[in-house]
Amino acid sequence: MAQSAKLVVGDKTYELPIVTGTEAEPALDISKLRAQSGMITLDEGYGNTGSCESKVTFIDGEQGILRYRGIPIEEMAEKSSFLESAYMLIWGELPSEKELTRFRDQINEHSMLHESMKMHFDGFPPTAHPMAILSSMINALSCFYPHLDELQEGRDFEEAVVRLMGQTRAIAAYSYKASVGEPFVYPRPDMRYAANLLHMMFTRPYRDYVPPTEIAEALDLIFLLHADHEQNCSTSTVRMVGSSRANLFASVAAGVCALWGPLHGGANQEVLRMLQEIKDSGISVKNIVAKAKQKDSGFRLFGFGHRVYKNFDPRAKIIKSACDRVLAKIGAVDPLLDIAKELEEAALHDEYFIERKLYPNVDFYSGIIMRAIGIPINMFTVMFAIGRMPGWIANWKEVREGNSRINRPRQIYQGPTLRTYESAREKGGLSTVTSR
Repeated sequence: MAQSAKLVVGDKTYELPIVTGTEAEPALDISKLRAQSGMITLDEGYGNTGSCESKVTFIDGEQGILRYRGIPIEEMAEKSSFLESAYMLIWGELPSEKELTRFRDQINEHSMLHESMKMHFDGFPPTAHPMAILSSMINALSCFYPHLDELQEGRDFEEAVVRLMGQTRAIAAYSYKASVGEPFVYPRPDMRYAANLLHMMFTRPYRDYVPPTEIAEALDLIFLLHADHEQNCSTSTVRMVGSSRANLFASVAAGVCALWGPLHGGANQEVLRMLQEIKDSGISVKNIVAKAKQKDSGFRLFGFGHRVYKNFDPRAKIIKSACDRVLAKIGAVDPLLDIAKELEEAALHDEYFIERKLYPNVDFYSGIIMRAIGIPINMFTVMFAIGRMPGWIANWKEVREGNSRINRPRQIYQGPTLRTYESAREKGGLSTVTSR
């Protein structure tokens, strides 16, 4: 027998069905509440609102759990790769050897940008942020493949996926090359996904760049750990835009714009800016930690704690070991990295941070790794977008296949009640004029 809850308002009672997910998460179904009672719910920021039912990713923030299609992130990080995890997120199951090889080959085959697109890079000023270029160029991709603007099922959908996965990487590399005034570099079919991106970014006419295995694997791991993260701001944006039946390219471009915001995709950038400010100020890490404990100091340590994970960020534990391997491989001498290691050590052993479970999160370590690799800070969010692409595609696919209605949230209006134009003019201290 289906369970339900009762909502009592005055002398009236309304029955709300209880929907339970496969991980025993209960939710009140309020989809008919307004029709029955005339009321809606208010939940600013949607922190307690389930906007959809999804089969892609499960998070338990209290327990520090993240699973892709039911598989713990720890197992995916140990045994899988970014492209294999991308395939599973999008199509629901792990690919066979043959399917994965075909997927990789298709992405490589469709990584080349249409030659006409290269002219668009010249239209951006040298100071253009790479995220502006990325969102614009992804949107433009649909213009070059109009046959993919339809429902995008079957082979059309597969083509859209591999073009998006391959050409987003190319756009990212090209935007970097444009910003430093260097010629574009084409992808190599013999290289894996992350290694190819580094090759395209750092190869110069006089020197071919082939990244060390540890470096390429670390970037691949960053992509894998960011591949999906439930209904965050950018993923919800992709679903909302997709609900209007906008094509995959337009929907993902909207996700890029949402990710661009410093409160979402810019967290690892803030970590590096914070480290630079600490270095420039000359304040010791000990004093910085003490300052962070003072409520009235106005100072905040970026890269510690997480809005969703109230225990620990499971991705941080995984990426910490990768960070250690990269730094050991490079042997980098960087004062910012030294400060980061001191901060990490202080936070992991200070009772203030331990009691409040303010552990270093994935943004703390990913920023350190990308700086060590040589990726400029304004490209950090672009790397995030490349990694998040499979999750956006998977969620767009769910919306399209679910035949859901266009998303249309309600609001609680708090503005002026009915008034006349003349009274509004008088309140503003302006005389009434006759419009023409």
